[in-house]
Amino acid sequence: MSNKEKHWEKTKGLMLITLAIWFFFGYIIFMFGSDINSASFLGYPLAYYMCAQGSIIAFVVLIFWFANKQEKIDEEFGFAEKGDD
Repeated sequence: MSNKEKHWEKTKGLMLITLAIWFFFGYIIFMFGSDINSASFLGYPLAYYMCAQGSIIAFVVLIFWFANKQEKIDEEFGFAEKGDD
């Protein structure tokens, strides 16, 4: 297997994990909104809080996590962008 193919396999795996996390925070949590409303966070029903704040925070963290992991994969296989900042 060539270096390019190994890089793509790791990148594809990271992408699938990222999509699974996105799907969880984007859809699965809200499917159980009525069930999780019995709990509260900062005085608000948990489903409301997840809609208003939680998912947005999760998506931003997911973006930074993905970028960091992808950079490590790129460096491992020699595809990193070398910048002279």
